[in-house]
Amino acid sequence: MSKIDNLSRLLHMRDAAIEAIDFASGRRRDELNTNRMLTLALVKDIEIIGEAASRISAECRARHPQLPWVQIIGMRNRLTHAYFEVNLDIVWQVVTNDLPALVIKLEQIISLEA
Repeated sequence: MSKIDNLSRLLHMRDAAIEAIDFASGRRRDELNTNRMLTLALVKDIEIIGEAASRISAECRARHPQLPWVQIIGMRNRLTHAYFEVNLDIVWQVVTNDLPALVIKLEQIISLEA
């Protein structure tokens, strides 16, 4: 295992999710078409979430099947390796619809793992 443990990675996931939600707060989907900095910030936070998830031990992931680990990691892979084909509608949906629920689940998992 790396020097960074599962709990630290879960905290990284939570913090990146909260940050992305905050960045998007008060904004509209169409701003992603014109605000490159917002787009890059949201994409980077989603990548961080997926990268941290991919480095959490298989045992920890198995203890917490309520998270869609495969989809979280897959999203990171898609954003990183197909950056030229990023669907901004999906990015916006993830940030505005999926991440708030993810934060709640992560908070629950963090309390169990702490």
